[in-house]
This record gives sequence, C-alpha cells and structure tokens, in this order.
Amino acid sequence: MATDPYLSVKALTKYIKKKFDADPHLRDVYVKGELSNVKIHTSGHIYFTLKDNSARLPAVMFSANARTVKFKPESGMTVLIRGDVTVYEASGQYQLYAQSMQADGIGDYYLAFEQLKEKLAAEGLFNAVHKKPFPRFPRKIAVVTAPTGAAVRDICITLHRRYPLAKIVIYPTLVQGAQAVQSIVQSIQAANKSDYDVMIVGRGGGSIEDLWAFNEEAVARAIFQSRIPVISAVGHETDTTIADFVADLRAATPTAAAELAVPSKAELLERLLSYRTAMYRMASNTITKDKTALNRVTSSMPFAYPDRLYRPFIERVERATDSLQREVIQNYRRSRERHANIEKQLASRSPINSIKQSSVDLEHLQKRLDGLISQSLKNRSQQLSSAMRTLDALSPLKIMDRGYTIAYKGSQVVKSVAQIEEGEKLTIAMKDGSLSATVTERILTNKGDN
Repeated sequence: MATDPYLSVKALTKYIKKKFDADPHLRDVYVKGELSNVKIHTSGHIYFTLKDNSARLPAVMFSANARTVKFKPESGMTVLIRGDVTVYEASGQYQLYAQSMQADGIGDYYLAFEQLKEKLAAEGLFNAVHKKPFPRFPRKIAVVTAPTGAAVRDICITLHRRYPLAKIVIYPTLVQGAQAVQSIVQSIQAANKSDYDVMIVGRGGGSIEDLWAFNEEAVARAIFQSRIPVISAVGHETDTTIADFVADLRAATPTAAAELAVPSKAELLERLLSYRTAMYRMASNTITKDKTALNRVTSSMPFAYPDRLYRPFIERVERATDSLQREVIQNYRRSRERHANIEKQLASRSPINSIKQSSVDLEHLQKRLDGLISQSLKNRSQQLSSAMRTLDALSPLKIMDRGYTIAYKGSQVVKSVAQIEEGEKLTIAMKDGSLSATVTERILTNKGDN
C-alpha cells in the first residue's frame, strides 16, 4: 500500500518550528528596528511589530521581561532588541520573542524620565497651585530616608544645630534597589498618619540607577497626595528627579533640605536682640519726649501758681454753701407747716366715728336678720308638717291597711285586666308581704272585651 505523501498543516508547521529552534543563529539574535502597532496587554505582555524600510517582523515581549524595560514602548521609537526567533504554531508565522529592549540613540533611563515627566506635567502634578505652604516654626519633622549614611546624619546635625526645638522622627526606608519604591511609598503614607509639620524625603548622591526609585510614578504620586508639605532632597545639586518636580519644595542636598525646613537659631536670636534694641530705643525716646512735655506743662503759668487756679472755685463754693443752708431751712419750715395742716385734715376726716356708727348699724341689722331667719324656719317647719300629713294620707301603705293590694307584672304595676294574659305570673303586694300568683282566668267588667 502506497504511503500518503501529504502532510497536515500542523505537521508541517511543527517541522518548520523545529528547524527554527535548531538553528543556533536564531536562538540569540540582536535586531534594530522601529516599533509599530505597539499594544500593552493588561497582563503586562507587549505585542508589537519591528520594521525597517524593507521588512516587518511580528514580535512579543512577555511580562517577566517587560518589567525590566525602564521606558514605555511607543510606536515610532527605534529600539535595540535582543531575543530569539521561532514559529508561532497557531498562526503558522515566525516571530521575534524579545528578552530585552533598549532605546536607540538615547538612554533608557532618560527616555523613561522624560515620558513620566511629560505625563505627570499634563496631569498638573507640577503646578504651583498644588504646592503646600511650610510653617515658619515647625514642631515635628518626619525624615524619610535610609537610617544610616551621610544623608540622615547631615539632616539631623543641621536640624539640631539650626533649630533644636523641633522634634525629629526618622522613618527607616530603602532608597535603592528593587524594594525601594514600595518602601518609600509606605514611609510617606505612614508619616501622613501623624501630625508632622514638615516631611523631608531623599537620600545622598549616586548614579542614575541608584537614584531611580525617586523617578518612579508611585513615589511621585505618594508625594503629591501627602497632606504634609514635602521637601525633596535627592542626591547632589546637579541631580534632578521626578520627586523634585512633585515636591512642595526642592533642596539641592539633604543638608540644604534641613536648612530650608527650619529657621536658624542664630538668626532668630540676632533678630530678637535687634527687636529688643529697637524696643529699648523706642521706649527711651517715648520717655524722653513725655518728660519734656511734662516739664513744659509743669513750668507753665497755671501750674506754677496753683493757688490761682482754685481761688475762684473757693468763693463759688462758699456762696453755694450759704445758699444751700438758707434753702434747707426754708424747706424745713414749709414742710412743718404742710404737716400740721395735714394732721388737722386727718383729724376732721378720721374714720373712727364712721366705724362706731357702722358698728351700731351692724348690730341692728344682725338682730333683724336673726328674727327673719327664725320666722322663716318656723314657716318652713309648718309647711313640712302639712306636706308630711298629706303624703301620709295618700300613701299606698295606708290604703293597704284597709285591705287593698297592688298587682305587679314584673316591675310594672298592673292597672288593667287587658294588660294580663291567662297563664302569666303576677306578684301581689299586700300590707305585710307579697304573693306570687298565676292567672287562670280573666273576667272583664266591660262588654266587648275578652
């Protein structure tokens, strides 16, 4: 039986892939080209096309390698890529699997720096309107930096020398290496949970790689979101980081940051001495001027001869005293005369006589009232006796004494035979008790009644 010469697409693709994989020249290739159709997946994988004037090469960079790229790949960039070439079986096309990527012509760090700087500037993180003011006399200062080294030593020495009243709290932080970004962000956030007046964030000098943690977006946003005013103090005067742009104030060195954070004790003392001298001078001038004015007043004519000032007032007081005494005597006399007249009027209008006459009238009226009450009671008693005799004569009990009875149907008095039916029960009230009776027959005296 003849062998089938046809291969499946899958088998052919696998064969070609093995050829690619077996070629040592395709296992580690260096390619230069322009990025096109760049797509960064949510997983972190980067899909793109590498091209030049004559050809295109599909490529992919997985997230594990993509994390090592300092800049953000964008279409149009010329890059240097190291990787391997093989066949992607699902589509049957060969593609480049990038392991590293560098920008061509400029450094990766510089490109990443410029990209992040442009992004954050567009968002307004560098705007002066967001810069927070610094207190003139801070009480508590947070220092976010490495716990050892020249930077933290210079900051502490400078702060103690310039303004020993401020309390300094060090937040030990990794400022270099893979974990530096997370450590810096955590220290800034931790400091914001306390009531610090100023925060210094920085480190000593070094290469761009050493300082790179302060060029990361997470650190920049943590500084921007800090409610505590932040002084950035990274590296030397020539070093510039993204943190410097976002911070509320940028210091050339850690020592300069400490000098910006607090006032100088010597300058404050000098200023206080200057104020004291000025106050003494002002007080002295004021006293001298007031003494001169006082001497001028005391040497003037009225104060030189004070008896002339009060002499006219003495005469006026004496005349006023005489007038007052005369007026008092006259008022006393007039008051006595008015009092005597009033006593006479009161004596003539005394209520004693009226009270005596009213007592006599009251006694007379009392006797008259007692007589009227006695007569009224007598009349009422006679009327009551007459009424009781009438009631007694009309009482049904008197009638029962003569042999009469009263029939009740329940509680109702029976007045007519017509009210009763045969078989009904009645109660017969008599003089000395009552009887229960049943009607066996009705006898009507009027014709036509049943």
